[in-house]
Amino acid sequence: MRIRIVDADITTLEVDVVVNAATSSLLGGGGVDGAIHRKGGPEILADCRKLRAGHYGRGLKTGQAVATTAGKLPARWVVHTVGPVWSTTEDRSGLLADCHRNALKVARELGARTVAFPAISTGIYRWPLESAAEIALTAVAEAEPGTIEEVVFALRGEDAMRAFRARHNSLA
Repeated sequence: MRIRIVDADITTLEVDVVVNAATSSLLGGGGVDGAIHRKGGPEILADCRKLRAGHYGRGLKTGQAVATTAGKLPARWVVHTVGPVWSTTEDRSGLLADCHRNALKVARELGARTVAFPAISTGIYRWPLESAAEIALTAVAEAEPGTIEEVVFALRGEDAMRAFRARHNSLA
């Protein structure tokens, strides 16, 4: 499985799966979640509402992942996962790794070949970039590829690019 790190708007990528750093409500929010819902259109929200009316009535738990249509995005599907909020008193790194592992598991079940991730939990959830990069890249590198040929980390800004590239180079 090839891993690429790019400075790109995740909503513009032509991949099979775009991973959404979702809120537990699945009904949209700010940051990446808001951008995916805005650019993907009402079809994504409609699918999320169906999920909430069914198995995910109480929302999606941190670290879990679930798929919906990608609506108007150039991707085929959106896989929503809820990242953990950074804590200085509790180690939640396992939950952040679960976001990546479970998103890839759902993507494999869909038969996806290409998957794009944002830097989950590094925005409003305040996860430090270096730590997030280590957890994300390690989880992806250790995952069973199945049908997945390429994982793209679509990042924004020099700090994110530097952190993820440094960790990626150390794995190579």
